[in-house]
Amino acid sequence: MMAEPVELPSRLAILPFRNKVLLPGAIVRIRCTSPSSVKLVEQELWQREERGLIGVLPVRDSEAAAVGTLLSQGVGGDPGYGGSKSPTTSSGEQQKQDSKNHQEPIHWHNRGVAARALHLSRGVEKPSGRVTYIVVLEGLCRFSVQDLSARGTYHVARISRLDMTKAEMEQAEQDPDIIALSRQFKATAMELISVLEQKQKTVGRTKVLLETVPVHRLADIFVASFEISFEEQLSMLDSVDLKVRLSKATELVDRHLQSILVAEKITQKVEGQLSKSQKEYLLRQQMRAIKEELGDNDDDEDDVAALERKMQSAGMPPNIWKHAQRELRRLRKMQPQQPGYSSSRVYLELLADLPWQKVSEERELDLRAAKESLDSDHYGLTKVKQRIIEYLAVRKLKPDARGPVLCFVGPPGVGKTSLASSIASALGRKFIRISLGGVKDEADIRGHRRTYIGSMPGRLIDGLKRVGVCNPVMLLDEIDKTGSDVRGDPASALLEVLDPEQNKSFNDHYLNVPFDLSKVIFVATANRVQPIPPPLLDRMEVIELPGYTPEEKLKISTKHLIPRVLDQHGLSTEFLKIPEGMVKLIIQRYTREAGVRNLERNLASLARAAAVRVAEQERFSPAIQLSKGIQPMAASTTALLDTRLAGAGSGSSPSNGEVEMEVIPMDVSGQEISNFDGGSPIVVDETMLEKVLGPPRYDDNEAAERVATPGVSVGLVWTNFGGEVQFVEATTMVGKGELHLTGQLGDVIKESAQIALTWVRARASELEISSTSDKSLLESRDIHIHFPAGAVPKDGPSAGVTLVTSLVSLFSKKKVRADTAMTGEMTLRGLVLPVGGIKDKVLAAHRYGIKRVILPERNLKDLAEVPSNILSGLEILLVKRIEDVLEHAFEGGCPLRKHSKL
Repeated sequence: MMAEPVELPSRLAILPFRNKVLLPGAIVRIRCTSPSSVKLVEQELWQREERGLIGVLPVRDSEAAAVGTLLSQGVGGDPGYGGSKSPTTSSGEQQKQDSKNHQEPIHWHNRGVAARALHLSRGVEKPSGRVTYIVVLEGLCRFSVQDLSARGTYHVARISRLDMTKAEMEQAEQDPDIIALSRQFKATAMELISVLEQKQKTVGRTKVLLETVPVHRLADIFVASFEISFEEQLSMLDSVDLKVRLSKATELVDRHLQSILVAEKITQKVEGQLSKSQKEYLLRQQMRAIKEELGDNDDDEDDVAALERKMQSAGMPPNIWKHAQRELRRLRKMQPQQPGYSSSRVYLELLADLPWQKVSEERELDLRAAKESLDSDHYGLTKVKQRIIEYLAVRKLKPDARGPVLCFVGPPGVGKTSLASSIASALGRKFIRISLGGVKDEADIRGHRRTYIGSMPGRLIDGLKRVGVCNPVMLLDEIDKTGSDVRGDPASALLEVLDPEQNKSFNDHYLNVPFDLSKVIFVATANRVQPIPPPLLDRMEVIELPGYTPEEKLKISTKHLIPRVLDQHGLSTEFLKIPEGMVKLIIQRYTREAGVRNLERNLASLARAAAVRVAEQERFSPAIQLSKGIQPMAASTTALLDTRLAGAGSGSSPSNGEVEMEVIPMDVSGQEISNFDGGSPIVVDETMLEKVLGPPRYDDNEAAERVATPGVSVGLVWTNFGGEVQFVEATTMVGKGELHLTGQLGDVIKESAQIALTWVRARASELEISSTSDKSLLESRDIHIHFPAGAVPKDGPSAGVTLVTSLVSLFSKKKVRADTAMTGEMTLRGLVLPVGGIKDKVLAAHRYGIKRVILPERNLKDLAEVPSNILSGLEILLVKRIEDVLEHAFEGGCPLRKHSKL
């Protein structure tokens, strides 16, 4: 393995090593380029046949220049283990340094190592023709320099050997201190090898060294393989004493081992911190590479690219496109498993899906066709239709006109929502309905900020995304039903939406960029005006739909309701006929409402009753029979069944009678069968009405019966469901002059009762309700006023005149006229003030069969809205003061003393 120590000559040619030490046992490969080192190699090594020896002396950086460039270094013939680096010096620099070296005295280290050349190779540089040598040197043993002299261009030294001879070595190995030190060094070295073995597979050869090479050689070999400082290398070279050398080598090996262990610890810690997401990232990268190999292109990168293409084609304004690009760049940097990835992606998809510029192409507006369309969809509503036609006319003349926001106000069932969809179809635009009933959260309008978990855009932006165009007709349904609580006020958020000056840049919190709502046509619906905040109401044009007259209801039933009801129940006019007279009876006796929903329900009840009777007789069309899966007797064939079906269409004939008997239920009475044998339709009559709908709910004689005694008057009130007739009853009893009010009344109506009583008591003597001799008649009595239908809440200022009439009737013991109803607010001085809802109230009076209506004079203008056919059947009495009311309300005029002057 390792050659025995050779005999050293007394003189050796010296090769200087800059900043590097060659230790015994180490092998180094150098390239000689300077003239002095080339000459030395040529004369001392190349020309000698036997292997020549040279001395290697370390030279400090400041004292001498390098004569060769260190190429690589190995230990024990193992080039993979360790290595040293030293700067490469160019030939020119070396020549300069050589010339400098000749001028300045060189200071050498006084101890060196004899080296043997293991390999020599000669080369010639082109184009200069300079000769260079590559030399592999092996360190043999230490020597000390006695003196140094020049031989031509290089130096020769007289030397003396420092290392022990073989005999001295064997004797020294018996020393217990050296044995202990050797054991400690070998243990440390073995530990280092076991650590390195995990990293490098080539250290197996180093193990063999430990077992075969003497310890004093091992110490040098091991230390030579580490990257240690020049000073430490020199101190190792100077350690001639074996004990010192072993302890120093053990220390250096141990230090190297500790540094490796610390580095490993840090690496493990870093690898331990390689989070799950990073591992997943690596796996995803691998998966992506696999998919690319297979040609599958459905990975996330492609999705993001597709999303970007979609965003580019969305037609965003430049400032919003910049914002979207910034967000897209953020998304590209994120991994799909990161927390914010999905929310960022959903946001970008919303930006891409929103119709920034996409509009539904409006067809050429034909006002006549639009009018016909409205007339076919809705009967009556002349004023409303006229307003819509005006709106369309303006759109035709100025397509980009910012139209007003129409708000349809009226009782349920009068067609507010369907009017909005008719506007959309007349314009040829898409229609979207947003229900605001019960919305209490401002975020429903404006959206949530994206910082919240589960954030989403508001209903408007979401609706536009669904409809896919930026100019739909948007219906804000039940705008009066929004509430407000700690989460904000949606009605206030709608202020920006419904203002044409502001909604050009509507800012949804989730979207966080302005969106132009100015192209949207907004239509709102409400049952009442009062709950809508005044600022919001100010932004809308209110169009009232007060309800339908009985004649209008009849037309609506004939044109719309009956065909729809028959269709919904699988019937046709062949099976069920509802004559106009019967529809009139339903309107008068079973439904007293402003809209037509209850009317439609009653018609549906009749249709269901007819459906049962038709179904029992199996009077289906052939297609329905087959789908129901009729099973004839086993003996019947398909042909026989076809005969039966053909017979069902043309009436029963003797030839197919036995087939009919198979499918008619056995429990059907003979009378019912005979009713349908001829295939005639069911015609609704009064008997069927009472059987299906029950006894009539309303009677024309109700008012006359209710006011049969003094103290009762007939008022007209407005409710959410339209106008209603309200009776007011008053009675008196012995008491302390207190006023009792019942009927679930609000504060306003209670105050009206107080005012009415005060006015009557102030006029008691003129009204002949107390004699002059008995002034205390009213003071000794309690008065009780009751509004029937106690379960229904009542409030409002329009019952003043009704209350006064009721009290005057009570005290004068005169009956109010049964055919007269009234409405109006009164003051303490007896003036009658105007009230709202006149059209609804007049229609309600007409529905009840009332012939005379007392109205405040200042409500004359409101009668223009009442259909003329209704007005022609009513006597309208206009009044200024309460005395005029009393004059009209009683048979024979006001019960005032003839001489009284009010």
